[in-house]
Amino acid sequence: LIWDVGHQSYAHKIVTGRKEKFATLRQQGGLSGFPKRTESPYDTFNAGHSGTSIAAAAAFAEAQCLKGEHNKIIAVIGDGSLTTGMAFEGLNWSGDRKKNLIIVLNDNEMSISPNVGALSSYLNRIMTGDRVTRFKSELKNFFKSIPGIGEQILKFSQQIEESVKTFVVPGALFEELGFTYVGPLEGHRLDYLLKNFENVKKLEGPVLVHVITQKGRGYKFAEENSPTYHGIAPFDVETGQTLPSVNPAPSYTEIFGRTMTELAAADSRIVAVTAAMCEGTGLEKFRKAHPGRFYDVGIAEQLAVTFAAGLATEGLTPVVAIYSTFLQRAYDQILHDVCLQNLPVVFAVDRAGIVGEDGATHQGLFDLSYLRNLPRLVMMAPKDENELRHMLKTAVGCGSPVSIRYPRGKGVGVPLDSEITTLPLGRGEVLHEGTDLAMMAVGSTVYPALQAARKLAAEGIGVKVINARFIKPLDAELLLGTAASVKKILTIEENVLDGGFGSAVLELFAQNDVTGITVRRLGVRDEFVEHAKQSELRAQLGLDEEGILRAAREMLQK
Repeated sequence: LIWDVGHQSYAHKIVTGRKEKFATLRQQGGLSGFPKRTESPYDTFNAGHSGTSIAAAAAFAEAQCLKGEHNKIIAVIGDGSLTTGMAFEGLNWSGDRKKNLIIVLNDNEMSISPNVGALSSYLNRIMTGDRVTRFKSELKNFFKSIPGIGEQILKFSQQIEESVKTFVVPGALFEELGFTYVGPLEGHRLDYLLKNFENVKKLEGPVLVHVITQKGRGYKFAEENSPTYHGIAPFDVETGQTLPSVNPAPSYTEIFGRTMTELAAADSRIVAVTAAMCEGTGLEKFRKAHPGRFYDVGIAEQLAVTFAAGLATEGLTPVVAIYSTFLQRAYDQILHDVCLQNLPVVFAVDRAGIVGEDGATHQGLFDLSYLRNLPRLVMMAPKDENELRHMLKTAVGCGSPVSIRYPRGKGVGVPLDSEITTLPLGRGEVLHEGTDLAMMAVGSTVYPALQAARKLAAEGIGVKVINARFIKPLDAELLLGTAASVKKILTIEENVLDGGFGSAVLELFAQNDVTGITVRRLGVRDEFVEHAKQSELRAQLGLDEEGILRAAREMLQK
């Protein structure tokens, strides 16, 4: 049993021996929010990103044949995930291979329109029953045995069957891809499902079972507003209201959406592109204000990027709002379709850095490394929500590819400037002066570094704190000038160390023959970061104020 994405696997976890630990879900040291092979032998394939289940299931089916085994291979995929190119690639491949494979399409009406009717249900029920299946097989053999015209009769009868099914059942596409289509089935009638699945188990070759479900079924508020309850902060079960946050500051995502709407009101060339994450990326306000300039392409990150590139060639300024972990799925499109053509596409990279409870599949810890080697791409990271506004203004006027990475969660709580201005390209800023140690920080690590520096200043230790702002191009004048006057340098980033901001600083120093200094990099080492609260992970990785303070003291003592 292979789950796509993994959000659907919670009940699976409960019935496969993890009921007692279920309360630890998404907590540090507890159960993962996704299927995980190291967690249970019943989790056969890790998941987190959409569209992988069919390809994995096809491989399982092939491996079964090679090993002479005959287990049932079942993939469960949602209708949203079915919009991914990889899902259709998997359907195309496995339909052609004709191995025994069952794909369950869990359609909760988020993408595919349902077509549930008595006639289609009746046809699917009888057409998968024992008698009908056996009769069809015998009839096929009989037609083939008739000399001369048998094959023609068989072909004609199959055409009639296909015509009827295409007329009453919305499964023609899957049939054309080589699947036996069953459905739509009502997904909340267990007895009805069991009867159909018993029949499906006896079918040979690839089968697609289309099941209609309701997102949020059983909880009134989730039924009425399923997009909001897809991923929600702690809330009151009785009222459905989100519990008040301890931090009243708006989130980076909110500020991004608000600023996008404001900038677009003044510039008709600005358009927004997202991959099935309108609310998640804060673009709901933009969508309502500028509906003709908002594009949701579904769970199709590659399409989103190339589509944005096409818009840019026509004189528009597309902003692709996407999570860091999902942007990596479109790496070739960023390189080939955007950077190579030097197109003014802006990537608003949300959830960059430590994401938290979603765990290893969703941490945004790689984008600095996988984007930094792309020519022509300008890379920024704001220290707070106010700077994010100015960076977005700078990005849409840059005239080249730009990425802006910002973290999940609330902003710092700083006042927002009434006027949004353009920042000087490739220029950082000094936030705190000192000559004993220099902290070169980027993005969400700037304020913890500043707080650590102030504590050290109270002890008589002078620390220079630099907000890099730009990862590419680096402010060479500022960084080289600092290295000439401060001999101990600490770089800080929420990204893997390999190829990240610290690596860029070291490369700059090497290219300019800087010697006589000590550089230490703080970031994530060569490992995947599991699930826990953001604060817990930052403490664990030494990227909170205390961790930075500890690293600084260690450098100063040497």
